Amino acid sequence: MTRAVRVRAFFALAVLALSLYITLTVPVRLGLDLRGGTQIVLETRDSPTAEADSEATDRTLEVLRHRIDALGVSEPTIARSGDNRIIVELPGVQDPREAADVLGRTAQLTFHPVLDTDPGTEPGAGSGAVDSDESGRPVRLGPSALTGADVDSAEARIDPQTGAGWFVGIEFKGRGGDAWAELTGKAACHPAGDPARRVAIVLDDKVISSPEVNASVACRTGIAGGSTQITGSFSREEARELGLLINGGALPVPVETVEQRTVGPTLGATAIEASARAAIIGTALTSLFIIAVYRLLGALAAVALACYGVISYAALAALGATLTLPGLAGFVLAIGMAVDANVLVFERAREEYAVRRKGLRSALTAGFRNAFSAIADSNITTLIAAGLLFLLASGPVRGFGVTLGIGVLASMVSALVITRALADHAVARRSVRRRPRLTGIADTGKVRDRLTRRDPDLMRRGRTWLAASAVALVLATSGIAVRGLDFGVEFTGGRLMEYAASAPVDVDRARAALADVGLPRAVVQTSGDGDLTVRTGQLTNAEAAEVDRAVGELAGGAEKIRDELIGPSLGDELRRGALIALASALAAQLLYLAVRFRWAFGASAVAAMVHDTLILVGVFAWLGKPVDGVFLAALLTVIGYSVNDSVVVFDRIRELSAANRTGGPGGPGGPGNPSIPGDPGDPGGKRKGIPFPVLTNTAILQTLPRTVNTGMGAVFILAALTLLGGDSLTDFALALLIGIVVGTYSSMFTAAPLAIELHARSNPPPGTRKRKREQGSR
Repeated sequence: MTRAVRVRAFFALAVLALSLYITLTVPVRLGLDLRGGTQIVLETRDSPTAEADSEATDRTLEVLRHRIDALGVSEPTIARSGDNRIIVELPGVQDPREAADVLGRTAQLTFHPVLDTDPGTEPGAGSGAVDSDESGRPVRLGPSALTGADVDSAEARIDPQTGAGWFVGIEFKGRGGDAWAELTGKAACHPAGDPARRVAIVLDDKVISSPEVNASVACRTGIAGGSTQITGSFSREEARELGLLINGGALPVPVETVEQRTVGPTLGATAIEASARAAIIGTALTSLFIIAVYRLLGALAAVALACYGVISYAALAALGATLTLPGLAGFVLAIGMAVDANVLVFERAREEYAVRRKGLRSALTAGFRNAFSAIADSNITTLIAAGLLFLLASGPVRGFGVTLGIGVLASMVSALVITRALADHAVARRSVRRRPRLTGIADTGKVRDRLTRRDPDLMRRGRTWLAASAVALVLATSGIAVRGLDFGVEFTGGRLMEYAASAPVDVDRARAALADVGLPRAVVQTSGDGDLTVRTGQLTNAEAAEVDRAVGELAGGAEKIRDELIGPSLGDELRRGALIALASALAAQLLYLAVRFRWAFGASAVAAMVHDTLILVGVFAWLGKPVDGVFLAALLTVIGYSVNDSVVVFDRIRELSAANRTGGPGGPGGPGNPSIPGDPGDPGGKRKGIPFPVLTNTAILQTLPRTVNTGMGAVFILAALTLLGGDSLTDFALALLIGIVVGTYSSMFTAAPLAIELHARSNPPPGTRKRKREQGSR
């Protein structure tokens, strides 16, 4: 066993041991749909300067959303109810009272000069604004010099050198830096010990810090640099809370907590059990499929996939992420998608063994080496998207970015470390080397054998494929114009009705009863005191009466205690942030692919991604399916899959192009892949080498076995979720099935032909250039 193999094996064991420890000791936080959580109802109040109308309540809602994100609560639900109420649901919150206190703080931050201290003056008396400082002594403050609007960021910090404890570092923006320098410069003109040398920082009309300006600060010069510190006897949690309040901004109007209680899951036990059962069956079918195709190495990959599940779960638990049902479905789907990296390695090892006739160990080593660039590029593009979604978006989109990033990193560890360690150990055994066909890489496979016999020229009609893609795009997107999009209650808002039931009501029975009256997508929750809450889209009075009747029959009588209109939980700012994050992710992916490959490849991959996205949205429009938060998660998954598929094809094109330029072999052979002579001075392979369209066709044929096997692994998972997962996951799984089919098609018949067209336009034959110059000279 070589040193590299030992290091890999040790690293794999260390990662698994740590993941198992976290899995067994740190519980993962479950979302409202799986476990329930805390519901807080806030009511906005008029202030001397603003009226608590619906517009002010909407602005307040967005500030609260920032605070919730800063609290670290993933997948919250927050919506306006009526004109001046806000319903906040927080899954996995350990201290609901602390959360309510943070959300209810107005967070009006101001900075004042201290005029003097007056022990004989009671707070609220005398001239000027009088308050008590952090020590409880009365102080008289001057007018506000700057406010929280001048603050760019605030962060809890600790000084490890002096051990002075926790403080909050503040960075100013715009005029804030100059105003702070002016305020501290005036204070510095007073001698040390003079109260007027102090500056007061006031939060919600309470002095939280009034430090004296340092003796080194010159009069009229002040503290430059646009930053300061809020000091005090802060604990870590107090400093963190103050920082997030300042970052979140001040509430436009005051709010008051009018209700706080525990609510049950939005999905009943039956739905959760059905989804879990479907996940287990789908994962088992995927494992059996990969074992059937790759035999021993397939079995080892299945073990590595189980390890992937443990690592992903441990990472979710360690980061404190919240797991919801769509997230769980995406997590299980990611197990199927993690097959892709293993399939890439095994297919490259098959090629090496078949063409080079190397030993098993050499073929496997070459398989990992040759597949690494495709695995790295596809995963890096996905990580770019995940990082930007996390940084720029909020709410469920941001949570999806976290889950996506964890899944990508865990899949790379699973395939490149754990699978390799297990495979290296297996092929080193003499009993395995005597039976090479047992490994699954000693034969090329049925798909590759059939392609080798037929050797089809798929790119001969590249423009026909592009025309077919354009037709499919027009037909799908016309559904948006003809049928429109059925936005879910998260986007449109709707109606909230709450009942005091005379007997406990089962959530699954309530959902079934509401489906019978034409409301299959109604969200049903129960609370700890036996109340039942129903959320729907917009209802007529007649439809609301049907809901009353259905709930009354279930509970043997129920009193309606609330009937209000609610706003969208995916507000304008969240949607705007999600769009900005997606646009930034597309631009970053385009730039990365242009650098790693060439601009034609990057543009083609992004165009295929847009093609897949629009077709999926259009199909859902034709089917009348809801476009809601669950669909949004599916759409983001499809976007990642589309880019991943295109990158694998383009990586093989790059490899063949490099061989074509240097005159070396164009890879390990296979259908349409002879040794490719080339001309180093002909980077496109147009003159002496093989033409670019032929290289592209060869790349597609070589990667097609991987595409088929990866797609089949995902289809098993999705089929199980569709058929066995219950109504709650049907639309989610259907969206992913459509996305995988369309994404597989577009990587071969949209992205590749488009890359050929763009390549031809940017690299016209020399004769064409000469004719164009001659025509221009005339």
